[in-house]
Amino acid sequence: MTVATAEHDRPLVLIVDDDEAVRTSLGELMVSVGIDATCFGSTRELLETTLPERPGCLVLDVRMPGSSGLDLQQHLAAAGNAKPIVFLTGHGDIPMSVQAMKAGAIDFLTKPFRDQSLLDAVSTGIERDIAQRAAARTVKRQVDRYATLTARERQVFRLVALGRLNKQIAFQLNITEVTVKLHRSGVMRKMEAASIGELIQGWNILPPALRADPS
Repeated sequence: MTVATAEHDRPLVLIVDDDEAVRTSLGELMVSVGIDATCFGSTRELLETTLPERPGCLVLDVRMPGSSGLDLQQHLAAAGNAKPIVFLTGHGDIPMSVQAMKAGAIDFLTKPFRDQSLLDAVSTGIERDIAQRAAARTVKRQVDRYATLTARERQVFRLVALGRLNKQIAFQLNITEVTVKLHRSGVMRKMEAASIGELIQGWNILPPALRADPS
């Protein structure tokens, strides 16, 4: 692994709080346990910054001037960014915490909170983000492989994944069984599947839109 790759894989916690003293304290807490952290004074400041593609999570104050932490959560969700979030609040707003948790927040901590409670929540968030990023890479690999298939190979792929026999596929597509076998072989090679079981697993990983019946 190169230095650049190692840096790319290091978790990064993004802290957003309008209180500079709180930001500094949280940043120092993360660094004290070996976690990189970048601090922002507002959600706008975060959104205007080009961030590195690194695993991690967000630590957000709920109530801030302008756009709140919940607003940022909704914005990121709408943009397809599922970065895990740990919310902080000095108000103990229960309805707000329920809303945040329903929207996928890792935790909702009321100030003052124990350092270990925050570190535990951040650790959970980082682990979740690493898992989500790995799953996304797997999907992308499958989508990229699928893109190399011909239209006929995609038809055969779908029918094989649905459990159809070669003769059934041949009948449905009005081609010979020999042709079906050739296409199936091509699908397995391009999808890098060593068995029908792996091929079906690869099919199930594809987004629903690609698995839809083209006919």
